[in-house]
Amino acid sequence: MMNSLLIDYTLHLADTTLILSQRNAEWCGHGPILEQDIAITNISLDLLGQSRNFYQYAATLIGGEATEDSLAYLRKEREFKNLLLVEQANGDWGQTILRQYLYSQFQYLLFEKLQQCNDEQLAAIAAKSIKETAYHVRWSSEWVIRLGDGTEESHTRMLKAIDELWRYTGEMFVPAAYETIVEVSLLKNEWQQKVTNIFTEANLQIPEKAFMQNGGKDGIHTEQLGYILTDLQYLQRAYPGAEW
Repeated sequence: MMNSLLIDYTLHLADTTLILSQRNAEWCGHGPILEQDIAITNISLDLLGQSRNFYQYAATLIGGEATEDSLAYLRKEREFKNLLLVEQANGDWGQTILRQYLYSQFQYLLFEKLQQCNDEQLAAIAAKSIKETAYHVRWSSEWVIRLGDGTEESHTRMLKAIDELWRYTGEMFVPAAYETIVEVSLLKNEWQQKVTNIFTEANLQIPEKAFMQNGGKDGIHTEQLGYILTDLQYLQRAYPGAEW
């Protein structure tokens, strides 16, 4: 693989986990009950750890003065390659849960393939991360079922969450030019079947037709990313080189 493609792919993986981590971290201290407040914070930390591993590898590939910090804090919106799904607003607890489940189910299938790839570093990161990703799938899917098959209000909120988020799921399976290590298009059928199974238990349905948004992998984002980066990058840009 050309080095530039590998760099872009590694940044895509790093950006996606970083942005979802940042979104989930917004729940810290605001979760519906203490146990779940801690759970979503721990998931945020898991994703942050994954992003650090990917950024560190990308910095090694780029060389020069690149570091995990410069890649996370000093790149602009159009340079980020994260999936559109993960930058979407938290909304209520149901929307946050659904966003986590839809991505985690995909991420688990991706890491299954990635840990078998020829790139030793990416394979090692995937192998290290897949156990925690399995927990993310289990935790979020149980909440989807609990809310979807719960009260009338919780069911209605999950329907609204599907309306808000489903349009961003198609991008996961449309490969960008740099996605040559894992054929993400081949993951779609298994992902959809697993999601269908969970939705069936939750008394929810997958939309039959939906226009799919894309562009995040190539740096074309919703306005949400700009707000995220403003918070995420403020300290480093206000005080260049600052360290704890």
